[in-house]
Amino acid sequence: MSAPSGSRLRLLLIGGGGGFVGRAVLSTLGSDFRIRSLHRHPTPNEGPEVEWIPEDLTAVQDWAPLLDEVDVVLNLAWYRWASESAFRSLHDGLRRLLEAAVRSGVRRFLQVSVPPAPASLEQDLPYLRYKRRFDVAVAGSGLSYRIVRPTMLFGPGDVLLSEMVRLMRRYPLFPMFGDGGYHVSPIAVSDLARVLRREAHGGDSGRLDLGGPERLTYRALTDRMFWVLGKRPRYWTTSASGARRLTRWLTALGSTLLYPYEVEWLMSDLLGLPAYEGIDPPLVKVGPYLEQLAAGRLVPNPRGLWPNL
Repeated sequence: MSAPSGSRLRLLLIGGGGGFVGRAVLSTLGSDFRIRSLHRHPTPNEGPEVEWIPEDLTAVQDWAPLLDEVDVVLNLAWYRWASESAFRSLHDGLRRLLEAAVRSGVRRFLQVSVPPAPASLEQDLPYLRYKRRFDVAVAGSGLSYRIVRPTMLFGPGDVLLSEMVRLMRRYPLFPMFGDGGYHVSPIAVSDLARVLRREAHGGDSGRLDLGGPERLTYRALTDRMFWVLGKRPRYWTTSASGARRLTRWLTALGSTLLYPYEVEWLMSDLLGLPAYEGIDPPLVKVGPYLEQLAAGRLVPNPRGLWPNL
């Protein structure tokens, strides 16, 4: 997909390129595009093809200079946990970006969103309410667009799976929410980046729900974590209401591992999305990554279930 030798690469604007997903995207799309990335802090993945703009998306009032010559816009920016006013401010900043992209004649707009959630969360949670409003705005903008909605992400720098393995290594019991029979289909962040690369060159519009190559029950995933550590699975089982109380208590103490709404989402059985097909090489399975974590070859970096989304 790279540009022919001697031709000038097209320009890709990324919002939120400094996070977990952004770092993978910078590494993967740098051979195909010149990249202009807005994020607050520098990252190790900023090669010569990356123009870093140290800017907060909520603060940009005039996007026209930043969209000069831009062919594709990719938005990765969102918060996991914030006040309603913070979500509103980010939504409004992204709407200004979208409206400016329409005026500037940008060819394509990619929005990384999140999978379906229980109706109560979709209606009442500011995290989702404002994200869905922006998704709808993208779809109605008149631009060629794709709204990519990946399920649980894993890869170097994630916090969820790496922190779960750390806790299993350290403590004799691990909390199990309900019976663990709800499903997940983890997808590697490197595979999400490959899909975004493909979509940046594409022309089809619409929503793309994105799962990994294996659909597992949550219990099967956690059992596998125990086994790669050489330990027998041992759980402390709690009900859905008990799980929400536990995560509220942990959040009040400053933990960012799992928020109460994420537990409800996890137990809703809406996260076992079908695997993305038609990409070569095939999607990466989660097992080898868990083995690397168990061997201590990867260092966690606190982000979250959908880091940076």
